[in-house]
Amino acid sequence: MTATPKPADTRQNIIDAVLRIIGRDGVAAVTNRRIAKEAGVSLGSVTYHFETQHELLRESLLHFVAEETRRFTELADQCRSEGIDVERAAAVVGQVAGGMEFDSRHIAPFELYVQAGRDVRLRAAAAECFAAYDRLAAQILNALGVPDAERLASTAVAMVFGQQLRRLATGSSAEDLVDALLLLTRAAARTG
Repeated sequence: MTATPKPADTRQNIIDAVLRIIGRDGVAAVTNRRIAKEAGVSLGSVTYHFETQHELLRESLLHFVAEETRRFTELADQCRSEGIDVERAAAVVGQVAGGMEFDSRHIAPFELYVQAGRDVRLRAAAAECFAAYDRLAAQILNALGVPDAERLASTAVAMVFGQQLRRLATGSSAEDLVDALLLLTRAAARTG
């Protein structure tokens, strides 16, 4: 006898399917039929849980934001409790950068951020995610003794995102990102 999935599980399966589809083929590939097939649910389940495409994209972005915020809060707390030096900071950035390979789960957020640039209704969710990135960056920069860490945090985040886009587009390694951040962080710490 098979158990009937709970509505919350079905909803989560749909969101996970949307993120996989976006990561593989972009936002334009998100159709209700494709979502249903990818999630292993009925077509009616997709429309039952999400009335509009906008709601589906927004909830997918919010789900990603919630996961990232939780992960970055844990990392920031760890940095605060364990202390941090430049090498540990580089290791944390490597963790944030997602390791060595891009997969659909790491590509989907970039697609959603671009979509937020087109759809003002998605911008609040994107802003929430960037605020979590900024908090982690400020925590690390403060721990390293970088002056004006809060002011510089968004610039550091922008650099990481730029490097991540470069990695995505060129296939360069995460080590390139970590090396660049080590160089800049050491320079910033010396000027402080």
